[in-house]
Amino acid sequence: MRKCSLDSLNAIFTRINQFAKLYLPVNGNDGKAAYTEWQEGLEWSNALNTTKSPKDFFFPQTEDLMAFRTSGKNIEIIDTRKESEDFVVFGVRACDVKSFEVLDNVFLKEPYDSYYANRREHGIIISVACTRPADTCFCKTFGIDPAKPQGDISVWKTANELYWQSNTDRGAALLDKIADLTEECGTEAVEEQQQQINKIMAKLPLANLTTDGWGAGKTQELFDHPKWAELSEACLGCGTCTFVCPTCQCYDIKDFNSGKGVIRFRCWDSCMYSDFTKMSAGQPRLTQKERFRQRFMHKLVYYPENNNGMFSCVGCGRCLAKCPISMNIAKVMKTIGGKDND
Repeated sequence: MRKCSLDSLNAIFTRINQFAKLYLPVNGNDGKAAYTEWQEGLEWSNALNTTKSPKDFFFPQTEDLMAFRTSGKNIEIIDTRKESEDFVVFGVRACDVKSFEVLDNVFLKEPYDSYYANRREHGIIISVACTRPADTCFCKTFGIDPAKPQGDISVWKTANELYWQSNTDRGAALLDKIADLTEECGTEAVEEQQQQINKIMAKLPLANLTTDGWGAGKTQELFDHPKWAELSEACLGCGTCTFVCPTCQCYDIKDFNSGKGVIRFRCWDSCMYSDFTKMSAGQPRLTQKERFRQRFMHKLVYYPENNNGMFSCVGCGRCLAKCPISMNIAKVMKTIGGKDND
């Protein structure tokens, strides 16, 4: 393990930025944190989490897939992909690091998604432990430890210092590049902070939320549960929960005529929308109840069924914070899971 003073952080960012683009959470004019490309003068935000998750780095909200150019009856297909540059994402929380594993199970399995894979191969993740977990956090429910974030490098922040630990070969190589700006140290300060974080987590409102009653093999038991209708009544179908979620992976593919040719692109979609997966035969989910049920059954039943029991929620709490009618996955889990976890 290595450490540095907070005063040396700017020098470290400058060094990293010499060999790879560096992104970190920065407060905007609205006071909310968003990942921003680092440049001299930017300050790392103290916010617990960014409004939008860092999944944008690997699965952008919109991206071009290919282009078509026509000449008479001939159609030329143009590959618009570009090799990604190496980049480093600093300040990723434990929940968001876990979300990349959820996305990997989708995009790196057959059929292999080369667009996503290209970005994953070039990205280095530096995670930071959560010293101030929020009331909306429930990552522990899904086996995630905010005191021991993963990624290529794990970082812990104390009042005056940062502690660095490499977890992968890529992480070790990056630490070697800033070795002269850090120094070897023991683990005592980190262990003390980890204990404090776990004490905070144990006192949070959702500390006792469990996945009891959910998981693989629960489709028949939960699909026709009578509470779906009641829970979905207030849902606006706005899709906010899906757009701030770090693990939602649904997308639509569209063609756009630029006047000089046709560009095919994909963009995030939401299972909460009435036209989601609409086909020539019609809409497979006609009611908001069916669309509402799909979202939570996928995260808590269908995904674990196909991924060795792993849930596709990481307990980041963004949907709790952003839903305009305060309907979220925690309420669904407690109401339908067969047990009140309050």
